[in-house]
Amino acid sequence: MTVIRQRPWALPDSAATDESVYRSRRTILKALGFGPLITAAGGVPALAAAAPDPTGDLYPPTRNLRYRLDRPLTEEKYAVTYNNFYEFGSHKGISDTAQAMKLRPWEIKIDGLVEKEMTIGFDELIRKMPLEERVYRHRCVEAWSMAVPWSGFALKALVDFAKPLGAAKYLQMETLVDKETMPGLSASWYPWPYTEGLTIAEATNELAFIATGLYGKPIPKQNGAALRLAVPWKYGFKSIKSIVRFHFTEQRPISFWETILANEYGFWANVNPEVDHARWSQATERVLGTNDRVPTLLYNGYGEFVADLYKDMKGEKLFM
Repeated sequence: MTVIRQRPWALPDSAATDESVYRSRRTILKALGFGPLITAAGGVPALAAAAPDPTGDLYPPTRNLRYRLDRPLTEEKYAVTYNNFYEFGSHKGISDTAQAMKLRPWEIKIDGLVEKEMTIGFDELIRKMPLEERVYRHRCVEAWSMAVPWSGFALKALVDFAKPLGAAKYLQMETLVDKETMPGLSASWYPWPYTEGLTIAEATNELAFIATGLYGKPIPKQNGAALRLAVPWKYGFKSIKSIVRFHFTEQRPISFWETILANEYGFWANVNPEVDHARWSQATERVLGTNDRVPTLLYNGYGEFVADLYKDMKGEKLFM
């Protein structure tokens, strides 16, 4: 007898946005080959006219059905206008300001404990990677959440491409620093560049994902173009945006927020409703777009994929 075990975060597919509606729009966009577009009635704010994206022909990639949601997708208009990106400001309304960021040329440095250090252009790298779409929940440490369709590739594919040496225990990532287009960099009290890190085991876990697209199109600037990290079992501040460097090291990185407030933000940042932030509860979360208040799940509901990464750790502050 076959037993079907329901994942704790999964509901029937009927709970999601109707696929035919979503896919029809995506098909049109792929045919156009454009990045973020100005729409008159589609609900997405007219942030800026976008030039054709050199990678537009890659979208939308095929959706990986292994990863399902427990709620409808967040409407695109909310996900692209409610953004944390401190390089453009310390508030949520940075989407207009972020349009000044230059995406071409975009070079990515891969260095540290690797067989051969290199610098590679984004447009070349993305065509070497196996693109797919994944619908993931995103849980911010500020206790709000969204559910969005990321396009991109497994971080493991990039790790394999980089060929790290056996001594590499961590992957450190850095965000672009461009003082001409990022007014937030004038806040000299922050430890720029924005830095984040994962263990190699985390980086090669099947959930760890490099997002290059969103809602079937190249990812908007305010959401982390040209490429960002998506690690859905961790709080959102771990999902570093606009990455320009992947550095393999044997030393555990001290991340941006850990440097600023180590008593509130730790290296691990795994979602846990029973471990509160120093200034607010993490027991529930506000769903972006609906403002529904729902219970927070351990590892954001992805425990079956990641819990084994942490089972033997002692003396570690794993959840913040």
